[in-house]
Amino acid sequence: MTISPPNDVLRVLIVDDEGPARSRLRDLLGDIADAQPTMVVGMAANGVEALRLLELQPADVVLADIRMPGMDGVELARHLPRLSAPPAVIFVTAYDQYAVEAFELAAVDYLLKPVRAERLAAALEKLRARRPAPAPDLAALAPGERRHFSVSERGRILLLPVADVLYLRAELKYVTARTAERDYLLDESLVQLEQEFPQRLLRVHRNCLVARDAVQGVERVGEGDSEGRWEVLLRGVDERLPVSRRQWPVVRQALGL
Repeated sequence: MTISPPNDVLRVLIVDDEGPARSRLRDLLGDIADAQPTMVVGMAANGVEALRLLELQPADVVLADIRMPGMDGVELARHLPRLSAPPAVIFVTAYDQYAVEAFELAAVDYLLKPVRAERLAAALEKLRARRPAPAPDLAALAPGERRHFSVSERGRILLLPVADVLYLRAELKYVTARTAERDYLLDESLVQLEQEFPQRLLRVHRNCLVARDAVQGVERVGEGDSEGRWEVLLRGVDERLPVSRRQWPVVRQALGL
Protein backbone atom coordinates (compact mmCIF):
# COMPACT_ATOMS: atom_id res chain seq x y z
CA MET A 1 0.00 0.00 0.00
CA THR A 2 1.32 3.45 -0.92
CA ILE A 3 1.81 5.74 2.07
CA SER A 4 1.22 9.49 1.62
CA PRO A 5 2.89 11.60 4.34
CA PRO A 6 2.19 15.28 5.06
CA ASN A 7 3.57 17.68 2.47
CA ASP A 8 6.53 18.76 4.61
CA VAL A 9 7.67 15.17 5.28
CA LEU A 10 10.23 13.68 2.91
CA ARG A 11 9.80 10.01 2.07
CA VAL A 12 13.24 8.37 2.29
CA LEU A 13 14.53 5.06 0.94
CA ILE A 14 17.82 3.88 2.50
CA VAL A 15 20.05 1.71 0.30
CA ASP A 16 23.24 0.14 1.71
CA ASP A 17 24.57 -3.40 1.63
CA GLU A 18 25.56 -3.23 5.31
CA GLY A 19 22.78 -3.60 7.84
CA PRO A 20 24.43 -1.46 10.54
CA ALA A 21 24.90 1.36 8.03
CA ARG A 22 21.20 1.25 7.12
CA SER A 23 20.23 1.30 10.78
CA ARG A 24 22.55 4.24 11.50
CA LEU A 25 21.01 6.33 8.73
CA ARG A 26 17.53 5.50 10.00
CA ASP A 27 18.53 6.51 13.54
CA LEU A 28 20.12 9.74 12.32
CA LEU A 29 16.94 10.63 10.46
CA GLY A 30 15.09 10.17 13.74
CA ASP A 31 17.58 12.41 15.54
CA ILE A 32 16.99 15.30 13.12
CA ALA A 33 13.25 14.77 12.72
CA ASP A 34 12.35 18.10 14.34
CA ALA A 35 14.43 20.08 11.83
CA GLN A 36 14.01 17.77 8.86
CA PRO A 37 10.83 15.67 9.10
CA THR A 38 11.15 12.43 7.16
CA MET A 39 9.52 9.04 6.87
CA VAL A 40 11.59 5.97 6.00
CA VAL A 41 9.51 4.08 3.43
CA GLY A 42 11.96 1.19 3.08
CA MET A 43 15.50 -0.12 3.30
CA ALA A 44 17.34 -2.13 0.65
CA ALA A 45 20.69 -3.92 0.41
CA ASN A 46 21.41 -3.03 -3.23
CA GLY A 47 20.07 -1.20 -6.26
CA VAL A 48 17.96 -4.10 -7.51
CA GLU A 49 16.07 -4.34 -4.22
CA ALA A 50 15.67 -0.57 -4.19
CA LEU A 51 13.99 -0.47 -7.60
CA ARG A 52 11.56 -3.20 -6.58
CA LEU A 53 10.64 -1.28 -3.42
CA LEU A 54 10.20 1.97 -5.33
CA GLU A 55 7.66 0.32 -7.62
CA LEU A 56 5.54 -0.40 -4.54
CA GLN A 57 6.25 2.70 -2.49
CA PRO A 58 7.41 6.00 -4.05
CA ALA A 59 10.09 8.04 -2.33
CA ASP A 60 11.18 11.66 -2.46
CA VAL A 61 14.85 10.89 -1.92
CA VAL A 62 17.11 7.85 -1.94
CA LEU A 63 20.12 7.70 0.36
CA ALA A 64 22.31 5.37 -1.68
CA ASP A 65 25.68 3.85 -0.86
CA ILE A 66 28.10 3.93 -3.78
CA ARG A 67 29.72 0.52 -3.59
CA MET A 68 27.26 -2.37 -3.33
CA PRO A 69 27.16 -5.85 -4.90
CA GLY A 70 24.65 -6.63 -7.63
CA MET A 71 23.91 -3.00 -8.48
CA ASP A 72 25.78 -0.06 -6.99
CA GLY A 73 24.40 3.36 -6.16
CA VAL A 74 25.44 5.10 -9.35
CA GLU A 75 23.85 2.45 -11.58
CA LEU A 76 20.72 2.62 -9.45
CA ALA A 77 20.57 6.37 -10.07
CA ARG A 78 20.85 5.76 -13.82
CA HIS A 79 17.70 3.63 -13.72
CA LEU A 80 15.60 5.94 -11.54
CA PRO A 81 14.50 8.30 -14.36
CA ARG A 82 12.46 5.40 -15.77
CA LEU A 83 10.13 5.63 -12.78
CA SER A 84 6.95 7.66 -13.12
CA ALA A 85 8.02 9.83 -10.15
CA PRO A 86 11.83 9.61 -9.91
CA PRO A 87 13.25 10.39 -6.46
CA ALA A 88 16.27 12.58 -5.87
CA VAL A 89 19.51 10.84 -4.90
CA ILE A 90 21.96 11.64 -2.14
CA PHE A 91 25.02 9.44 -2.37
CA VAL A 92 26.71 7.99 0.69
CA THR A 93 30.39 7.32 0.13
CA ALA A 94 33.68 6.47 1.76
CA TYR A 95 35.61 7.93 -1.21
CA ASP A 96 38.54 10.25 -0.56
CA GLN A 97 38.45 13.99 -1.15
CA TYR A 98 39.43 13.79 -4.81
CA ALA A 99 36.43 11.63 -5.65
CA VAL A 100 34.16 13.84 -3.57
CA GLU A 101 35.16 16.83 -5.73
CA ALA A 102 33.88 14.92 -8.77
CA PHE A 103 30.51 14.46 -7.07
CA GLU A 104 30.34 18.20 -6.35
CA LEU A 105 31.04 19.05 -9.98
CA ALA A 106 28.22 16.73 -11.05
CA ALA A 107 25.74 18.66 -8.84
CA VAL A 108 24.90 15.55 -6.80
CA ASP A 109 24.89 15.81 -3.04
CA TYR A 110 26.89 13.30 -1.01
CA LEU A 111 27.49 12.18 2.55
CA LEU A 112 30.88 10.97 3.70
CA LYS A 113 30.97 7.97 6.00
CA PRO A 114 30.72 8.01 8.94
CA VAL A 115 27.64 10.15 8.35
CA ARG A 116 27.04 12.96 10.85
CA ALA A 117 23.59 14.21 11.78
CA GLU A 118 24.43 17.83 10.96
CA ARG A 119 25.64 16.92 7.47
CA LEU A 120 22.59 14.76 6.80
CA ALA A 121 20.29 17.60 7.86
CA ALA A 122 22.14 20.02 5.58
CA ALA A 123 21.82 17.65 2.62
CA LEU A 124 18.08 17.30 3.15
CA GLU A 125 17.68 21.05 3.51
CA LYS A 126 19.60 21.52 0.25
CA LEU A 127 17.28 19.02 -1.40
CA ARG A 128 14.16 20.84 -0.20
CA ALA A 129 15.50 24.14 -1.56
CA ARG A 130 16.23 22.63 -4.98
CA ARG A 131 13.16 20.48 -5.55
CA PRO A 132 12.76 19.19 -8.13
CA ALA A 133 16.41 18.19 -8.06
CA PRO A 134 18.43 18.59 -11.29
CA ALA A 135 19.49 15.45 -13.12
CA PRO A 136 23.09 14.53 -12.20
CA ASP A 137 25.83 13.88 -14.75
CA LEU A 138 26.08 10.22 -13.82
CA ALA A 139 28.25 9.32 -16.79
CA ALA A 140 30.92 11.63 -15.36
CA LEU A 141 30.70 9.92 -11.97
CA ALA A 142 30.91 6.39 -13.29
CA PRO A 143 32.11 6.18 -16.89
CA GLY A 144 32.27 2.40 -16.67
CA GLU A 145 29.75 -0.10 -17.94
CA ARG A 146 26.36 -0.80 -16.41
CA ARG A 147 25.44 -4.31 -15.38
CA HIS A 148 21.80 -3.93 -16.37
CA PHE A 149 19.61 -2.29 -18.97
CA SER A 150 16.31 -0.90 -17.72
CA VAL A 151 13.22 -1.84 -19.72
CA SER A 152 9.81 -0.25 -19.21
CA GLU A 153 7.03 -2.82 -19.57
CA ARG A 154 3.44 -2.50 -18.35
CA GLY A 155 4.28 0.20 -15.85
CA ARG A 156 7.21 -1.68 -14.37
CA ILE A 157 10.97 -1.49 -14.76
CA LEU A 158 12.52 -4.78 -15.85
CA LEU A 159 16.23 -5.16 -15.22
CA LEU A 160 17.90 -6.92 -18.14
CA PRO A 161 21.42 -8.19 -17.37
CA VAL A 162 23.80 -6.83 -20.00
CA ALA A 163 25.57 -10.21 -20.05
CA ASP A 164 22.36 -11.90 -21.32
CA VAL A 165 22.12 -9.76 -24.46
CA LEU A 166 23.20 -11.46 -27.70
CA TYR A 167 22.80 -8.45 -29.94
CA LEU A 168 21.22 -5.00 -30.19
CA ARG A 169 19.45 -3.80 -33.33
CA ALA A 170 18.15 -0.31 -34.07
CA GLU A 171 14.54 -0.28 -35.26
CA LEU A 172 12.70 3.02 -35.73
CA LYS A 173 12.86 4.96 -32.44
CA TYR A 174 13.92 2.00 -30.31
CA VAL A 175 16.70 -0.53 -29.94
CA THR A 176 15.78 -4.21 -29.74
CA ALA A 177 17.87 -6.22 -27.29
CA ARG A 178 17.85 -9.93 -28.12
CA THR A 179 18.49 -12.62 -25.54
CA ALA A 180 18.26 -16.38 -25.92
CA GLU A 181 14.68 -16.22 -24.61
CA ARG A 182 13.07 -13.09 -26.06
CA ASP A 183 13.33 -9.50 -27.34
CA TYR A 184 13.28 -6.35 -25.22
CA LEU A 185 12.79 -2.74 -26.32
CA LEU A 186 15.31 -0.18 -25.07
CA ASP A 187 14.78 3.53 -25.31
CA GLU A 188 18.47 4.14 -25.95
CA SER A 189 20.79 5.08 -28.79
CA LEU A 190 22.85 2.42 -30.57
CA VAL A 191 25.73 4.87 -30.83
CA GLN A 192 25.68 5.56 -27.09
CA LEU A 193 25.57 1.84 -26.32
CA GLU A 194 28.53 1.22 -28.61
CA GLN A 195 30.50 3.93 -26.81
CA GLU A 196 29.57 2.60 -23.36
CA PHE A 197 30.43 -1.03 -24.11
CA PRO A 198 33.41 -0.93 -26.52
CA GLN A 199 34.93 -4.18 -25.23
CA ARG A 200 31.64 -6.09 -25.05
CA LEU A 201 29.83 -5.01 -28.22
CA LEU A 202 31.00 -5.15 -31.84
CA ARG A 203 29.31 -3.27 -34.68
CA VAL A 204 28.51 -5.60 -37.59
CA HIS A 205 26.13 -3.31 -39.43
CA ARG A 206 25.06 0.32 -39.20
CA ASN A 207 21.96 -0.80 -37.30
CA CYS A 208 23.35 -3.74 -35.31
CA LEU A 209 25.79 -4.45 -32.47
CA VAL A 210 26.64 -8.02 -31.47
CA ALA A 211 27.98 -9.23 -28.13
CA ARG A 212 31.48 -10.54 -28.81
CA ASP A 213 30.97 -13.45 -26.39
CA ALA A 214 27.83 -14.48 -28.30
CA VAL A 215 29.66 -14.95 -31.61
CA GLN A 216 30.03 -18.62 -32.53
CA GLY A 217 31.60 -17.95 -35.90
CA VAL A 218 31.05 -16.40 -39.33
CA GLU A 219 29.93 -17.90 -42.62
CA ARG A 220 30.02 -16.62 -46.18
CA VAL A 221 26.74 -16.87 -48.05
CA GLY A 222 26.01 -16.42 -51.75
CA GLU A 223 29.36 -17.81 -52.87
CA GLY A 224 28.30 -17.98 -56.51
CA ASP A 225 26.97 -14.46 -56.40
CA SER A 226 29.08 -11.35 -56.91
CA GLU A 227 27.15 -9.91 -54.00
CA GLY A 228 28.25 -12.65 -51.59
CA ARG A 229 28.37 -11.53 -47.97
CA TRP A 230 29.33 -12.67 -44.49
CA GLU A 231 26.96 -13.52 -41.65
CA VAL A 232 27.63 -13.86 -37.93
CA LEU A 233 26.55 -17.12 -36.26
CA LEU A 234 25.29 -16.78 -32.69
CA ARG A 235 25.41 -19.12 -29.72
CA GLY A 236 22.06 -20.36 -28.46
CA VAL A 237 19.89 -19.10 -31.35
CA ASP A 238 19.53 -19.99 -35.02
CA GLU A 239 19.34 -16.39 -36.13
CA ARG A 240 22.19 -14.98 -38.24
CA LEU A 241 23.34 -11.38 -38.43
CA PRO A 242 24.48 -9.92 -41.77
CA VAL A 243 27.80 -8.11 -41.78
CA SER A 244 27.98 -5.03 -43.98
CA ARG A 245 30.81 -4.64 -46.45
CA ARG A 246 32.00 -1.58 -44.61
CA GLN A 247 32.18 -3.37 -41.27
CA TRP A 248 33.62 -6.68 -42.48
CA PRO A 249 37.31 -5.64 -42.18
CA VAL A 250 36.65 -4.42 -38.64
CA VAL A 251 34.73 -7.56 -37.71
CA ARG A 252 37.37 -9.84 -39.19
CA GLN A 253 40.13 -8.12 -37.24
CA ALA A 254 38.14 -8.04 -34.00
CA LEU A 255 37.37 -11.77 -34.20
CA GLY A 256 40.94 -12.65 -35.19
CA LEU A 257 39.95 -14.18 -38.55
